Amino acid sequence: MREPVLSYKDIRVSFATEFGDVDAVKGVSFDVMPGEVVAVVGESGSGKSVTSSTAMGLLPENATVHGEVLLEGRSVLNMSTAERRRLRGADISMVFQEPMTALNPVLRVSDQLIEALQVHDVAFGAEALERSIELLERVGIPDARTRIRQYPHQFSGGQRQRIVIAMAIACGPKVIIADEPTTALDVTVQAEILDLLRELKEELNTGILLITHNMGVVADMADRVVVMLNGEVVETGPVTKILSHPEHPYTRRLLAAMPLLRAAGDPSLEPERVSVTERADASADGLAPNGTTNGFSGDGAAGAASVAPPALQAKDVALEYKFRRRATRVVHDLNFTVQPGEIMGLVGESGSGKSTVAKAVLGLLDVAEGELRVRGMNMPALPSKERKTLKREIGVVFQDPAASLDPRFPIGDIITEPMVVHKEGDKNSRMARARELLDAVRLPSSVLNRYPHELSGGQRQRISIARALTLNPTLLIADEPTSALDVSVQAAVLDLFSELQQHYGFACLFVSHDLAVVDALAHKVMVMQNGRTVEQGTTDQVLRHAKESYTQQLLAAAPVPDPEVQARRRTERQRLLAALA
Repeated sequence: MREPVLSYKDIRVSFATEFGDVDAVKGVSFDVMPGEVVAVVGESGSGKSVTSSTAMGLLPENATVHGEVLLEGRSVLNMSTAERRRLRGADISMVFQEPMTALNPVLRVSDQLIEALQVHDVAFGAEALERSIELLERVGIPDARTRIRQYPHQFSGGQRQRIVIAMAIACGPKVIIADEPTTALDVTVQAEILDLLRELKEELNTGILLITHNMGVVADMADRVVVMLNGEVVETGPVTKILSHPEHPYTRRLLAAMPLLRAAGDPSLEPERVSVTERADASADGLAPNGTTNGFSGDGAAGAASVAPPALQAKDVALEYKFRRRATRVVHDLNFTVQPGEIMGLVGESGSGKSTVAKAVLGLLDVAEGELRVRGMNMPALPSKERKTLKREIGVVFQDPAASLDPRFPIGDIITEPMVVHKEGDKNSRMARARELLDAVRLPSSVLNRYPHELSGGQRQRISIARALTLNPTLLIADEPTSALDVSVQAAVLDLFSELQQHYGFACLFVSHDLAVVDALAHKVMVMQNGRTVEQGTTDQVLRHAKESYTQQLLAAAPVPDPEVQARRRTERQRLLAALA
């Protein structure tokens, strides 16, 4: 029988706070074998990251730990600080969720890799530099010998995560703890990082403890799964059993909440959503499709399809970033139309230009060439006063609700701020509107006097949506509005978003790299790469009958929570990449 490389035995972790002790982990036990990937899954607050941190000795001073953590039979918890320091990097290493928090921005990549090798007496001087270049080549960084002298900010997000993995494997560790290593990455980059971890595991026979809430990643990587809820293990077993035949209701709920790309012929593709024409006809009567008043007045309504201009239209648009009087063109010859009551998904990898397009629509970036029309009016060409009036027709929901809500303002002031800026109503009517919107996003009116830090991530995003709807916009810009949320919270927010869109009838430009989320919401899709349109059409045309190889790559890279199906998808993706090589 092989011995586990890492063992947790009845681990209990509590934190001392001013309100008393908080139990974060309550008697967790499991093993990681050499060359095995064990995925610990659960939502924020489940205790999965705290559990993994005990093995590295990275918990804060107010933490009390009971139980045993054994690394190749040695008790980590009984080691001195100096012994643990020697352990980190040499025998056990960690890949964090956000690579820029793990890399020093003021040191070259070469300095950081060499330091890891020298601290553990693996290599020094010129030999350490050569080993560092080999490590970068091993993790797929092109032109490693030249680029090793660069700083972290000069690499893409996926490349930075590869550098962190190179640092993690520099000393040949027995265990790698990967804490949400792909959450912030695009689907194609995520697939590449998972391929890399899989190759390294097989090559080095390293045990991997994978912390994630994405069941697609679990299906792609894991041998065994440990499901955690409120600091306890509620289910554990082989990946096929857990994902195909889950026993615990919480595991079933996690799986059910994950949005899936639907295949051609799927019964759920039957037209459930109200068509754009039906919405337009309903709006002409001042009604939303479900018969309720849509809140728009006069020409603010979507109007009949034959009369109303498009909610948003781009004609030969080019966008540039300017730095030191030098312009860099990042979006070229963009053409698209979003009709009233229609959702268009804008998808592509980081750097494709999709968020840049959203900025231009919001008036945060000048249009270098072409026309960008909102409700038929070319916004960049309007005088500033008219442009400000037109901007009130546009709402926005950002990716990170914590960063987009002012922490000094109570929720009531945050929701009513657009009304204050545009001098709408008095104090009483504004608060009445805030209560109405809180009801629409299913939050109690008692939230009005609370502050953003007192709410959960999902609640904060609901507040962001409420604020975006304050002035009854005809167009909503949603920039990755659910990528920072847990899978079940994401599902709830997407359901809410879809319901509100049908009720209020606003058009929407929905920016995302998650194709399954776009499939669940959008009427049509535009795929971008390197600032250019690759493909656009109805959701069915683009996501189920893609013509372009880039779109096919994006689709093949999206993981699904079924190990057998995911293995076939991985093979298909590798075949596509080989054909393009």
